[in-house]
Amino acid sequence: MMIKVFGHKAPDTDSTGSAIIWAWYLNEMKGQAAQAVLLGTPNTEAAFVTQRWGFETPDIIADVEDNAPVVIVDTNNPAELPSNINQADILAVIDHHKLVGGLETKGPISVTIRPLACTATIMHDLMGDDAEQMPEAIKGVMLSCILSDTLAFRSPTTTPQDKALAESLAADLNLSIAQYAAEMFAAKSDVSAFSDSELLRMDSKEYAVSGTKFRVSVLETTSPKMVLDRKASLMAAMPSVAQEDSVDHVLLFVVDILNEEATLLIPNAIAQSVAEKSFGATVTGDTVVLPGVMSRKKQIIPNLKL
Repeated sequence: MMIKVFGHKAPDTDSTGSAIIWAWYLNEMKGQAAQAVLLGTPNTEAAFVTQRWGFETPDIIADVEDNAPVVIVDTNNPAELPSNINQADILAVIDHHKLVGGLETKGPISVTIRPLACTATIMHDLMGDDAEQMPEAIKGVMLSCILSDTLAFRSPTTTPQDKALAESLAADLNLSIAQYAAEMFAAKSDVSAFSDSELLRMDSKEYAVSGTKFRVSVLETTSPKMVLDRKASLMAAMPSVAQEDSVDHVLLFVVDILNEEATLLIPNAIAQSVAEKSFGATVTGDTVVLPGVMSRKKQIIPNLKL
């Protein structure tokens, strides 16, 4: 049977690109029929990357069938995966997030979770000598994943291994990292075509704090004004998104890539409490700037308090 390779819902560049990379590896290096698929519409940066390197956007699936062989990348959280995931035949998990728990498998599987900034960096290691066979398009996608997840090395999640691999790939491709990253971030920053509810779900994860369920949304951009100009309508949309997604509240962090700071929208007392207790911020209006906050994984989620 065809192995489906996919990452988390609300697919970003690493989730989309890593599925493409690993499907290529299984098909071309291991002789196993594999297909990259997505669990939703990719964000604008991920769409740019797939087109830039000559790939069609992977098919979007709603769920997986019983016993269907799958490889999970860039997550290990059942809440971010198809509802029937524990009835599928999970063959492997390749990830760089904390272990959440809740996945069930048909038997022993290969699990690789490493403290690197990017799933694609882990994949390069796992390929060993086979990585030398990567065509330019796969190298380009791998480079894109690293630059996206490290925010071109600005994120505190960046490791020397991620940076060294990105620089090596860029040299192979004869690309300027600064110039290519700027193109990627420009694509990510153009959110004009998306509704408020789509923006709140575009790059988001569910997380519980002291029994309160949050949808923690992050929008990374080089044009924060484009998002913050819509703050009133975004905050107005938060209650309906929370209700539809069965969470208690939505938190939206607008990450300014160039100025290396995040702006948290403050629609209510809960968000104000989160800002004050989690980040030591002083809230005086409907937004608060959090200097140096760039990473949901390393700086936002671990610090959330009520």
